[in-house]
Amino acid sequence: MIWHKKRGTGPRVKNAQKTTLDVDGQPHTFPSKAEAARYLQLKCLEKAGIVTRIELQPEFELQPAYKKCHGVVFTYEEDYKRLFKKATCPVCGKKMPLTRAITYVADFRVTYTDGHQELEDIKGFSTEIFLLKKKLFEFKYPDLTLDVVKV
Repeated sequence: MIWHKKRGTGPRVKNAQKTTLDVDGQPHTFPSKAEAARYLQLKCLEKAGIVTRIELQPEFELQPAYKKCHGVVFTYEEDYKRLFKKATCPVCGKKMPLTRAITYVADFRVTYTDGHQELEDIKGFSTEIFLLKKKLFEFKYPDLTLDVVKV
């Protein structure tokens, strides 16, 4: 079942019309009609046996969160116990601000019957932030293919 939200019923963030579909018995709101249509295409491929799994909104970390003081960068993974629980620098004792991680969220991760995975992102137009995140993604995850579908 498909529901369309009327324009002007909430804060206007994008011009695209949001569409809600039933995804595994739960309603899921897609940010555009094109993304909802692509999901329906992928479901048909899944029923045909070409696709084995469809994951919505997979998230990838492009750069971890970190704290920096005295020219030294402390990352979450390396120094969790001794630094991230403490909010102060071990050298000077000042509070260190946390720089949040940079993440990328694709629209779909599709797994095919032969085992390979592809990421899909539905775009009306590419922004500078998306192009930068795409470069970072391709560098950090060279084994994954990112397909950008222009509508």
